[in-house]
Amino acid sequence: MKRLVLLFCAALLSLPALAAPRAPIHFGEITWESGSFTTEVLRLIVEHGYGYPTDTLPGSTVSMEVALARNDIQVIGEEWAGRSPAWVKAEQAGEVFALGDTVKNADEGWYVPEFVIKGDAARGIQPLAPDLRTVQDLKRHAKVFADPESPGKGRFLNSPSGWTSETVNSQKLKAYGLDGLYTNFRSGSGAALDAEVTSSIRRGKPVLFYYWSPTPLMGRFKLVRLEEPAFDAQAWATLTDASNPNPKGSASLPAKLSIGVSKAFREEYPDLVAFFGKVDLPIDLLNSVLGRMSEQRQDPKVAATAFLKEHPQVWQGWVPDAQREKVQGYLAGH
Repeated sequence: MKRLVLLFCAALLSLPALAAPRAPIHFGEITWESGSFTTEVLRLIVEHGYGYPTDTLPGSTVSMEVALARNDIQVIGEEWAGRSPAWVKAEQAGEVFALGDTVKNADEGWYVPEFVIKGDAARGIQPLAPDLRTVQDLKRHAKVFADPESPGKGRFLNSPSGWTSETVNSQKLKAYGLDGLYTNFRSGSGAALDAEVTSSIRRGKPVLFYYWSPTPLMGRFKLVRLEEPAFDAQAWATLTDASNPNPKGSASLPAKLSIGVSKAFREEYPDLVAFFGKVDLPIDLLNSVLGRMSEQRQDPKVAATAFLKEHPQVWQGWVPDAQREKVQGYLAGH
């Protein structure tokens, strides 16, 4: 019996060690269209090209940046780097890194539909504010953008609470002397903001709102971005600080969209770091893809799969041949 036990133990020791399953790479669950789409494009290539499991974890913009610094999540698929104090602090400490320049010519600002300024003869809409050009001109036109819940005031559609841009826009209202004239209306989500703007435009109703590109709206409607003072770094610092009592007006920091990663991720996945650094999504194509995704109510993963199948010339140069072939094999079956 003793001999049998010894033989059994020896046999067990001779078996190859079973590798522990690799923990998934946690991506931030971005709620706006371009961010959710880009996240799914990255996840598909990471999973099916490189063989790493992934998942997503929810959170607001700032909370995801804080989680990235702690390595609670490892990747933010669309990071507007340098905009929030949380990001700047973590980046200076070497806790987070911005990889690549994923969408060139992206921007953000305050918009109105073109028909507010020029009218739309085909729809029987007369110009409501033909002299509207700058944010300062809004002082004369609060009634045009009347808030149905606050008589005598206009309504400005801000970002959802928790977004870095919500703080900036709230501070801009003060800086431009508009906080007493306009209701600072914060949408419940990116989808809610999109829905309200879209509904107003389709009904021919004037609407003043914060928005950005790349987005579906930019490909679907004629919009006018209102002029602001030129970007000033010192003024920008007062806009990103919600506690600053005397914010100064400035256009937003020039946009640079990147993929945000944690320090630990950067050290552990040099192959993915190289891939992320090459991601380049042409903005006109991206706006068109996002427009279709919105109109057809496509799930971001479905839209990402279709994009990779229809535009191989865009993404194939991001990855080595072996990974490209694996992704193509996956797409052939889906």
